[in-house]
Amino acid sequence: MSQIILSGRGVSKSFRGLKAIQDVDFDIPEGSIFGLIGPNGAGKSTLFNLITGYYPLTAGEIRFKDQDLSPLPTYRRNQAGIARAFQISKPFPALTVRENIRVGAMFGDASRAASEDTVEQALATVGLQDLADRTAEGLTVGALRKLEVARAFATRPTLLLADEPCAGLNPVETREMVECLRKVREHGVTVWLVEHDMKAVTSICDRIIVIDAGKKIAEGSPQEIVADPKVIAAYLGEPLEEAGH
Repeated sequence: MSQIILSGRGVSKSFRGLKAIQDVDFDIPEGSIFGLIGPNGAGKSTLFNLITGYYPLTAGEIRFKDQDLSPLPTYRRNQAGIARAFQISKPFPALTVRENIRVGAMFGDASRAASEDTVEQALATVGLQDLADRTAEGLTVGALRKLEVARAFATRPTLLLADEPCAGLNPVETREMVECLRKVREHGVTVWLVEHDMKAVTSICDRIIVIDAGKKIAEGSPQEIVADPKVIAAYLGEPLEEAGH
């Protein structure tokens, strides 16, 4: 069995009276592509914010490579091997694609030779070599999403949290992003993916966790998740053949 790279036990977060995350457990195996799905407002981004240290835990524990993350600020978590690609990409608009990726590559390792090797590897992994010298402000949405993944990848993570990388993309761009994430895994990076595009999620994920109203309601293979009555009721809706034409 694969080793568990990230685990959570009783993970909870409250904002005054609002329980955003309630007693969530998870185990993410090393080398996997995991999915995290649920309705809008279910707590998916909040859970990622707890993992990266943007929010402190109200209760519970998160461990990365069997290390308690609680004492570590966000930048230390990144240096430990956790990177995040955000849904809304905010690159340095006046810098080129290569320069934006170089910022990530030099974080924690100022060696010029090592950084340049990492930049080129990131460009190849996401397929942005042809746009490497173009400024970020002129990129399409699809290219910006690839750049977001490349900047995170360039920090040399062992775990990538990808927050809705396919949101707003057309079918061709979505297929390219799915392939991009597969290539990230081929470099030894575990991927935990939040995404609403169920075709993309089921095509790439080994297992999927479902949360609703801050609670974990299901976990299983893509086939198990799409057939789970609790998931259908909370998120997917009735199958088309049952709902009528």
